[in-house]
Parts: sequence; C-alpha cells; structure tokens
Amino acid sequence: MARPYNYGSSYKPKQSTSSWDRNAYSYSSNFFSGDGSSNGNNTSLVEDFAAFLKKAFRALVRFWRERGRRMVVTAIYNTAHQIKRNLTYNRIFSVPHLLVGFWVVVLLWGESWTFHSNVESCAWENWENWPAGAQPHRVALVADPQLIDPHSYPGRPWPIQALTIKLTDNYMKRGYGQLQEQLDPDSVFFLGDLFDGGREWKTAHGDFRDPSWGPHPKSEQKYLKSWNKHYGEFYWLKEYGRFGEIFIKPWIKSGMESGKEHKRRKFVTSLPGNHDLGFGAEIKVPVRNRFETYFGEGNRVDVVGNHTFVSVDSVSMSAEASPEAARHDLKPIYMPTKIFLDRLQWLKPIAVEKELRMMRGEVPEVQFKHRIEEVEKANFKDKPSLDIAKTPELPTILLSHVPLYRPPGTPCGPLRERHPPAKPPKGQTGPVIPDHGNAISVSRGYQYQNVIDEQQSINLIKKVGNVVHAFSGDDHDYCELIHSEDQQKVKEITVKSISMAMGVNKPGFVLVSLWNPLDSEGKPLNPDQKQTLQTHLCILPSQLSTYIRYVGFAIISIVILVVRAFLVPVLKLTPFALEPETRGVQYKGSVLPVFKAKVDDYDEYGFPSSGLGSSRSGGGGGGKGRDRSGSSVGGGHGHGHSREKSKGKWRGQPRIEIRTEEREEEKWRPKGRGGGGGGYNKGKDTVAAVVVREMWTTIWRTAWMVLGWFGWLNW
Repeated sequence: MARPYNYGSSYKPKQSTSSWDRNAYSYSSNFFSGDGSSNGNNTSLVEDFAAFLKKAFRALVRFWRERGRRMVVTAIYNTAHQIKRNLTYNRIFSVPHLLVGFWVVVLLWGESWTFHSNVESCAWENWENWPAGAQPHRVALVADPQLIDPHSYPGRPWPIQALTIKLTDNYMKRGYGQLQEQLDPDSVFFLGDLFDGGREWKTAHGDFRDPSWGPHPKSEQKYLKSWNKHYGEFYWLKEYGRFGEIFIKPWIKSGMESGKEHKRRKFVTSLPGNHDLGFGAEIKVPVRNRFETYFGEGNRVDVVGNHTFVSVDSVSMSAEASPEAARHDLKPIYMPTKIFLDRLQWLKPIAVEKELRMMRGEVPEVQFKHRIEEVEKANFKDKPSLDIAKTPELPTILLSHVPLYRPPGTPCGPLRERHPPAKPPKGQTGPVIPDHGNAISVSRGYQYQNVIDEQQSINLIKKVGNVVHAFSGDDHDYCELIHSEDQQKVKEITVKSISMAMGVNKPGFVLVSLWNPLDSEGKPLNPDQKQTLQTHLCILPSQLSTYIRYVGFAIISIVILVVRAFLVPVLKLTPFALEPETRGVQYKGSVLPVFKAKVDDYDEYGFPSSGLGSSRSGGGGGGKGRDRSGSSVGGGHGHGHSREKSKGKWRGQPRIEIRTEEREEEKWRPKGRGGGGGGYNKGKDTVAAVVVREMWTTIWRTAWMVLGWFGWLNW
C-alpha cells in the first residue's frame, strides 16, 4: 500500500488570504444564520443572496476554464464524427432510410393530401347546374364541431386527452382549411354545438346552479366539483380563442387575398346548440348571455344570395313545450325566441328592404330629413321608416340546430352513413317506412332532444313563412327528407358533423349554391325559375381508415426489416448497425491521466525527480536517492525498491496503473464484434447476435424518424 506523502516537520501549509480561495466553493455563513450575523457583521438576505450568486458565477467560470470548455468541444467533435460515420452513401441509401422516405410520402398523404383531394372533388363546377353566365352566391354549412374538452371524455388521463384534442383539432383545421382555400365560399353558417362542454363551464356572472328539476346525471355528478373549480369563464374564453384559431382565422385569411377585398361575404356562428347552452328547461340564462355576447344573438335574419336566412334558437324555444313549463317559470328561457317569431313577419321585409337599398347604392337605413324646427313646434311623430308595404318576399331558408319533427322511423335516405336504407320488398318502389335503422331516433334525455316537438315544428314553419328549405345539425350524420303536409312539405337536410370524434366515420359539410336574380325593386328576373338553390354533400376522409392503413404499413415495414436482418449473415450483406467505438474523438490533451507511477519508479520511466517536496540525486538503478521524507535511500536497502526481472515478472511493490483505452477495448470487447467497421465478420460474430443487432438498430432508426415526422406534421 502506498505511503502518504510526508512534507516534514518544518512544513507549514500556506495560509491563503484570498477570499476566492476561502469562498470559491462555500456559501456565506450569513446566508444560513438565523439572525443574519457573522463575526459581528450584519448583512441582509438580499446581500447574502447576491454574494451567493457571485460565488456561483465564479465557480461556473472556473469550471468552464478548467473542464467545461474541453467537455463541450469534445462532445462537438464526437457528434461531428458520428454524423460523418452516418452520412455515407451506403447508409443514406440503405433499406431503413428508404422505408423512412416511403413513410414521409405516406404521412403526407394521410395528413394533408387526402384532405386536398376530397375537397377538390367537391368543386362548385362539378355539381352546380345553372344557366350559362349565372353568378350564384355560394354558402358552406358547418355543423357540430364540438371542440373536444374535459367534458367529452372525463375519465381519460391527461396524455391521451391532450392527444385526442390535438388530433381532432388538426382534422378540422385541415378539412375546413381546404374548404376555405379551394372552395372559397361567399358565406359560412354554423349550425350549433360549437363546443362540447360549453354549457358546463361556470360563468363569471349570474346563478350557475343546476335547476332543481334538471340536475346532472349520476355519471357526471362526481366531476361537477372539479369542473366548477378548474373550468370557468377564463377557460371558456380560451375555448373561444381555440374556435377562432380553427375556423375564424382561415376565413379572415381567405378574405384578405387579392381580388376579394370588395367581395360580399358573411360569417355567422350565432346559432347555439344544446352543448353550447343546454336544452329546454335545463338552460341557464347566464350561459346563454355569455354565448350571445361573443357570437351574437341566436335568433336573427340575414339576406344572403337573394334568399332570407332565418336562424332560430330552437334549444331555448323547446323550453315552452317542456313538461316543466307548467310547474316552473321558464319564460326567461323561451320568451326571447317567442317574441322573435311573433315579430318575424315584420323583421323579414325590413332585412330585404335594406338589402335592396344597398343593391341600388343607397344607404340601408332611412335618414332623418335635414330641416330646422322650433322645439315647441317640432313634430316628433314624423319619424322616417322603411317602406316595407311593397317589399317582395324572398325564398326563406330556415336554420335550426335541432331537426324538425318527423314520425319515428322516417328514413333519411341513401347518404346516411350509420345505416343504409332497408331493402324494399319485391315490387315496392318507394323506401321502407318505418326504417328505424336509417332514421333519426325520436327520443330525449338529459340536455338533449333529437327532434323538435311536433306542434312546435308546425308552428315554427308557419311563423317563419315561405320556407323553401330547412337545414339542421345535432344528429352528426346526414339526413335528407321531405316533411308532411302539416309541415308544408318542407325539404330538410341535417348536416354532418365536421369533427372526426362525433361517431361518424366520414365527417363532412354541405355546400349550398344560391341563384335568384332580382331587379332593383326585388322582382325576379326569371319569373319561371322554380329552383333557386342547389345542395351538395362534401365528404372528408375517414381518419380511422387512415390510421388502419398506417398500422398495415407499419407491419409491412417491420416484416421487411426483420427479413433483411436475417439475410445479413446469410448473404454477407453490410450491416446497418455501426460497430461501437470505445475510443471517441478527443480534444487536445486527455481529461484524465492514463498512467501514474509511484515516486520510486520515476527513474525507471524517466519522470523528473523534482517536485512534490522532494529531490533526487544520482541516476541509474543502484544510485542513491531520497525518499518522500527527504532521507537517503540506497538501491536494495532500507525502503528502496529494486526492480529485477524474474521469470518475466516485476518484483517489489505494485505500480498504480490506469489502463489505456486501447487495452480496455481489447479486454472488454464483446465477442462477435469486429474491430474494423466492415461487413459481417464470420469468424467472431454469431448469427443470432448479428440478426438481433440488425433488427433492433433498423427498427429503432425507422421508428424514431417516422414518429418524429408524424409529430412535426401534427404539432
């Protein structure tokens, strides 16, 4: 065992007076003292903390100068070396990298190109059938985005929930983005259910308690406390911004393109759904007030493409037909819609007259006459008003979130995805009625009702008047039918949801082309024209089918890599796995010494004898010298150490030796690894080792590159 260094009795350690030596790696005692005092000096906590930061910075600078810089440079050199080893022709154009190139194309197709091709097939000119020279007004109807939130899947853990939100948002961004980019509709109407849990997020004002007649179901009771605590007004505003990022931003961007500055466009999102407000008697008025504050009133009249669009808040209207209306005062819920419908025959011609005045280049609003009157003699009854007595009535289109009533089992037609129409019996030409599989279920439950009450549907169509077509949402799937005589044989289309998470395999939206040319007085230029609108269902790609294709391609890729791994030792192919390098590229000078001898061995290895508090005189193996205490030693006497070879071994006390990297490599090199970097080494590599190493290396390389590309496309 090596003896400790002895500096002699006369040796005294140097007492450093430098604050750097004393405090370079220590904290100030004041920093830990309770009263902030040390040696009679009082310092504040701020001063102690500033001193600590200075010392930490100095220690960091010292570490950088001594070792940090060398470590960083060595890491950069080693990284560059590994990159150089990988950027060879044989590795770049190897089977794993060719598979990665294949996956780049596959993911571009699944995450982008397929949306482009699906929407491209819905181009207006592919299905519009108007006379030559017609300039129709083009409208897109979007239903039930229902942005996924904690209410959608309350039991899902955070990582899966966040991934679900990201994937569904990306799907709608791509589909709706292609709608704006390729089809460029003049107007866009949303048919409700913009959010999934909008009704559940607590408002900043008003009474948010559940009504006694409409408590949450038991399955949601356990989440109420958490929802009310973590999801309130601020969270709802974040969801509002999220909706704007997905839908409003692309519409604004599309309108800012050159040539569209003066194009008449309209974007309407005010129609509420039951997931935005609730349904009927369970609606909370503060929730509706918040929704209308940011999106506009749910009941409104818009003149678009020489047609009158009437939007009706059917979820609030349904409170009047609720059984609870006879026992509780629900007027605050349904009265705004009731008043709107009662005044509709006056509101519609006003909207039409304003549109005609704009077409004539006049100011939409009637202005007061400019004249001077004495206050005492002024006629305040002489107020200007629009002359609506002769205003023509335009074809009316009804928009409602909840579909109109129909008898149970009324079929929805062949375009419904969930269940195709039942095959009629032999000899029957019409559809099978009832066909419950192909129909919208006539049912209700907590905060939903699949169709409007029958009598309310009849009254709604009468009050709106001149309804040529109705559009609705809520059901998530497509449904097309013509209603009964009681409902004036109105044709209704229930629009598909645009979200991939709403239970339909192929989401979509509906395009409406409007052409009804009028003169300046509102009279039709083509009085014999019977049809003024045409519709088309545009289907978006099936994301589930896309993921199934991904799984199939992944299995094929793994099989290819496994087969290749088995062929490497059989066909003597060049392995993809690089031979490990135990000796990396090093910066100038090694970080640690590779050999250290005892002081008594310095003569033998030619190391200088001075230093370490000792001197040595003479030379040769038998010369005298001094030990570490300064006493004289002779070769082979006292504590000296003679070095004599005996049978190839050294006698005397052992040396302290640190093996070089080359020796360690020879000692610890695994069997089957060649030292060269060439192909399969038959003499040392076992077949199993080569196959396993190739399978792991190639599959891992392909997997992380493909997943990285998928993440980049989605984030």
